[in-house]
Amino acid sequence: MANQVSEERLDRALTAFLRQELQAPATAVTDFLDIIIEDVRGAGLDQVLSDLDRMHAASLKLNSFVKSVLEDKASKRRSDESFEAFSARLRHDLRNPLNAIKGYSEMLIEDMQDDESSPLLADLRKLKRSADQLIDQVDSMVALGRGDAEQNVEARTRHIDVVADVLRTVQPIGVGKSRWESIPSSRILVVDDNAANREVLARRMIRESHQVVTADSGSAALAQAAAQPFDLIVLDLIMPDMGGYEVLRRLKADENTREIPVIIVSALDELDSVVRCIEAGAEDYLTKPFNPILLRARIGACLEKKWLRDREKLFIHDLEREKQRSESLLLNILPPSIVGRMRNGEMIIADRVTEATVLFCDLVGFTSMSQRLPANKTIDVLSQIFTTFDRLAAEHGAEKIKTIGDAYMLAGGIPEAQPDHALRIARLAPRMLEAVAAVGDVTDIKLQARIGIHTGELVAGVIGTHKFVYDVWGDTVNTASRMESHSLPGRIQVSKAMRDALGDQFKFEPRGKVEIRGKGAMETFFLMER
Repeated sequence: MANQVSEERLDRALTAFLRQELQAPATAVTDFLDIIIEDVRGAGLDQVLSDLDRMHAASLKLNSFVKSVLEDKASKRRSDESFEAFSARLRHDLRNPLNAIKGYSEMLIEDMQDDESSPLLADLRKLKRSADQLIDQVDSMVALGRGDAEQNVEARTRHIDVVADVLRTVQPIGVGKSRWESIPSSRILVVDDNAANREVLARRMIRESHQVVTADSGSAALAQAAAQPFDLIVLDLIMPDMGGYEVLRRLKADENTREIPVIIVSALDELDSVVRCIEAGAEDYLTKPFNPILLRARIGACLEKKWLRDREKLFIHDLEREKQRSESLLLNILPPSIVGRMRNGEMIIADRVTEATVLFCDLVGFTSMSQRLPANKTIDVLSQIFTTFDRLAAEHGAEKIKTIGDAYMLAGGIPEAQPDHALRIARLAPRMLEAVAAVGDVTDIKLQARIGIHTGELVAGVIGTHKFVYDVWGDTVNTASRMESHSLPGRIQVSKAMRDALGDQFKFEPRGKVEIRGKGAMETFFLMER
């Protein structure tokens, strides 16, 4: 055992063991009583307050004595005191307040026995169980302290073995590589109005390969934080011009500095200051004089969390960028409203549209022309034309459906209803003819297009599971295609339904009748300039 852990470490660990087994439960009893008293006052049960106050006073006495035991003031055996007398005194001083807590809780439980639904009754029973357990623990601890009792050898060995297991797990400081040595060099701002304190803090951090900037006042610290980036700020609390708490509050209120972790290092050790600083956003709070090894560990922990947060932000930023890229690609394929419906869980998107207008545009003779042109020239010409068509469709609020070879199809009134869908398409069609002619002039190729338009009822929806397509079906689509195929180069042929929808907003030239499969001859018109 001596080879594995030093006597000094063993003493410290045994004290920690006592603190865990005795001090923590004793403090918990006091805290639990605080909660019960608050609840009782809130419920107006004044008749039980006096007994609860006595129990609370006993718990404070217990905690005070436990603290003195841990500080090795009351636990030392006097020179004229036998082990039996010492054990009896220790047991008496520990059990006396515990017996008071137990006795009062038993009386209150007996008085409230008839009200099983009372939450106070359940809490009192829990409190009594805690007191009973602590009494047993006190008896065990006192027995453990009697080193001359042969029957306690096994118990003492068992408890020391527990401590030894902890010590074997936790390496002493200085043995092996510290995990903080892997933290990258960071920029740290040290804020303290005392020059000596600033120098000590800065020197220690520079030894850890950090870049350190110092500030001698709160206002200087805020100016430094606004002027350059920092990975950590070590901040004094008591400063003349602006206190550290106000500096912390302003740092956390500023969007540019709120993410910088702050460690408070202050001579002020009262609990309210610690709590308020943590609530205001401080990462940690150390009191002066500080332990340099502990400070190093706290700084390392803060910086590690900072770097982890930075990596997380970068990862989220990359995910967001990929999401936007995917969103953009998806919106190039499907209308935004359709994308939204799919995200909301619609598995089948199919709409019957009572009024919509469909346009087909075809490049005259382009198939034979493409056989004479180089492939890259063919693609370049089509790209210029269709890119312009896409822009024009967006400007007029029309929805591109698809391209079929050198044909372009779009519609108005879908996926959202548009009362003026026919007018939108009628205004768009002449601009499409002009765009084709303009590309022909630029490329020195004779280009012409013909357009057909029809308005009526159709079905619109999404097909496919891997390669989505938003498409339209129905007699309106077939008729619009027929209008285009029977049109003439440079002309826009519309059906009678389209002509009626436009009324007198455009001029029309009668074309004659076109044979539509299954519908017979249909009267058609050429759309003229307004």
